[in-house]
Amino acid sequence: MSDAAAIDAAAAHLEGLADRDVPIGPLTTYRVGGRARLFVRASDEGDLVRVRDAVAASGVDVLVIGKGSNLLVADRGFPGLVVALGEAFAEMEILDGARVRAGGAVSLPVLARRTAAAALTGFEWAVGVPGSVGGAVRMNAGGHGSETREALVSVRVIDLAGGRDGEIPARDLDLGYRHSNVSSSEVVVWADLQLAPGDRAQSERTISEIVRWRREHQPGGQNAGSIFTNPPGDSAGRLIDAAGLKGFAKGSAHVSPKHANFFQAQEGGSADDVRALILEVRRRVAEATGVDLVPELRMVGFDEGETG
Repeated sequence: MSDAAAIDAAAAHLEGLADRDVPIGPLTTYRVGGRARLFVRASDEGDLVRVRDAVAASGVDVLVIGKGSNLLVADRGFPGLVVALGEAFAEMEILDGARVRAGGAVSLPVLARRTAAAALTGFEWAVGVPGSVGGAVRMNAGGHGSETREALVSVRVIDLAGGRDGEIPARDLDLGYRHSNVSSSEVVVWADLQLAPGDRAQSERTISEIVRWRREHQPGGQNAGSIFTNPPGDSAGRLIDAAGLKGFAKGSAHVSPKHANFFQAQEGGSADDVRALILEVRRRVAEATGVDLVPELRMVGFDEGETG
């Protein structure tokens, strides 16, 4: 946890770039939670280098956030430096053939639609994932039978904590089910994806079908998608439902009646209530079934530290 001296030292190094006490809960899809002691929205790689130098000089804790679709920030906030990527990192280009380079801040639904419009296939599944390319790499995001790693070739990474810096082949990212070795201090500057030539009309039909399916089977509103990873050979949602927990509530948070692995937050609600709901559902499912569900949601600023 960063102390006041570390915050002040980092702020001095980042004068003109960092802001103090910025609400970051609203930057997540839960739209609840607290503030960052320091916040930087990087406009280019030069800003990221300044942040890295400030972290090295001050020892401040640093956290990179994307679209916030898999993140829960405690009501008391994050006691360090939070970094988000600006619009310059939200660009994509088609390289030779069917190779695509997408900035770390590119929205996954935008990427799915733009590659389909370019008659490229292989990323249609991402239209239903409200995250960014950087988040997709870090979590090896997936859906509808596909995962990021199936198309990922390499990434450009800058570690704000002073670790690796450069292009990394996908094979060195330890990509697994909702997992990679990309840390919370590492920025995915861009990712190269290998797609395949396809048929624009067919890809756009597939995208429409995915959007329709998600609207029918998954709730909207303030949530972060699936809370728990699926145990081998089973479904977290099925286990939660079997434990009789659909609709179960803790304060301002409740298990969705539509999909038991989606936990909803009320407008103006509490991130700490969401956290309490996660812990209680996990406890009750373990008690009822013997299965210990593992959260895929990242939780920061809580007493137990970051989880996910």
